Amino acid sequence: MIGMIGIVVIFVMVFGGYIAAGGKIGIILKSLPYEMTMILGAAVGAFLISNDMSAVKHTFGAIGKVFKGPRWKPEDYRDLLCLLFELIRLGRQNAVTLEEHIENPDGSDIFGRYPRIQADHEAVELICDTLRSASMNYNDPHQVEEVLDKRLDQNLSHAEHSAHALQTVADGLPALGIVAAVLGVIKTMASIDQPPEILGGLIGGALVGTFLGVFLAYGFVGPFAAKVKMVVEEDHQFYLLIREVLIANLHNHATNICIEVGRQNTPHHMRPDFNALEEALRGLKQGAA
Repeated sequence: MIGMIGIVVIFVMVFGGYIAAGGKIGIILKSLPYEMTMILGAAVGAFLISNDMSAVKHTFGAIGKVFKGPRWKPEDYRDLLCLLFELIRLGRQNAVTLEEHIENPDGSDIFGRYPRIQADHEAVELICDTLRSASMNYNDPHQVEEVLDKRLDQNLSHAEHSAHALQTVADGLPALGIVAAVLGVIKTMASIDQPPEILGGLIGGALVGTFLGVFLAYGFVGPFAAKVKMVVEEDHQFYLLIREVLIANLHNHATNICIEVGRQNTPHHMRPDFNALEEALRGLKQGAA
């Protein structure tokens, strides 16, 4: 919603200010289809040249994050801590039973209680792979932490590719606007024998190209890239929480301490209230009793 408000504000302030200052919108509207075709066409072409099909699909899909915001909500962080609490407690009580859940998370009744997490392939794999490593006696916390860090860094780098691709397009748009403007000047020079009022319109139309390149770069594509990057980084905190809790578990801290470590490392605006989380964990203990 706030993204749509931002777009409306940009249009109203820029074009409203232009019209209020006495600018003639007709000259922009007349040149807009041709200039937009050249600038956006060249930008899309350059984007396709510099990315493979997987990255193209990923980038177009990521644009929706500008309007949807982060995938994970405060209740998802609470559910994640509850899920990890159940799995850690079960692993300490009965490692064989835990193995059944981590080997088949799709059929696990524990994972099934948290469908949004269960539907996320990376979160489930991260949890299961780390818990499985402990069952294989690969339980040195420092070694596991190093492996998790490399995996999470790789995932973040991949997720941020769409933001980098959009920023590259934003960086190139002003130059493409100049290209369109130069073509407009070439067209104008071919009509140099025309009266001043016609030449003025042609020059104004050429300058629309420069305007559009800068306007699109700094008004839309650049902010889109920044928002996608921000959303990706915020969603990444969800996976970092998994790392913190499971590493604390490998250090053999008490189960409640492991969960509190995760809660403390949750971003402030997403962090579950201590008492609310305690109540949720108490419910899980009573349900298992």
